[in-house]
Amino acid sequence: MRTKWLPVITGIFVGVLLISNIASVKLVLVGPFTFDGGTILFPLSYIFGDILTEVYGYRASRKVIWTGFVCAAIMSIVLWAVGKFPGPSDWTPERQASYETILAPVSRIVIASLIAYFAGEFSNSYIMAKLKIVTKGRFLWVRTIGSTLVGEGVDTMIFCMVAFYGIWPNDVIVTVIVSNYVFKTLFEIIATPITYAIVIGLKKAEGMDVYDYKTNFNPFLIAESEI
Repeated sequence: MRTKWLPVITGIFVGVLLISNIASVKLVLVGPFTFDGGTILFPLSYIFGDILTEVYGYRASRKVIWTGFVCAAIMSIVLWAVGKFPGPSDWTPERQASYETILAPVSRIVIASLIAYFAGEFSNSYIMAKLKIVTKGRFLWVRTIGSTLVGEGVDTMIFCMVAFYGIWPNDVIVTVIVSNYVFKTLFEIIATPITYAIVIGLKKAEGMDVYDYKTNFNPFLIAESEI
């Protein structure tokens, strides 16, 4: 079935993921929260993940998740390769050090992000799809918040441990994990009215509302197609 808005949502989803990976290099303080910079934007990926699964179904969401995975991997390889190439005569050691200070950690961060993203996004999408069947399409807020509680928890724990263990003090990592999880969950709750509006609008515009009754939930079965 031809879709109007799925390519747009896919593009935004991937863009959010890539920007978040780079922004994660810096720790930021926002009120009582301490977290990596990518957290400011990254919760949007879970909101879009909820929207994708709710409107287009798990199978479409699976393809978008894999698209983001591949793009993040390519970004990591390119940033690493660029850092290894020699620069021109005016490319000073100070410039090289600056590049490596800012972007060299991105490779480790992207590895952490890919593992966490894979586990978290598929957990989120799976729970979202299953709860839609259980609730018979009612109580969207239960599905979005419930799936986020699990998905963001898995994502945050894996990401912080893989990306920053041995780099940051353990007490800082714990603080970041707790702050990230609370912030991301609150973000999802606050954004619920917006999620409702987008979901309703997309279902009307696309003329579809997929239920995953017979879906194979294997995350690696990317050849399966519905739309």
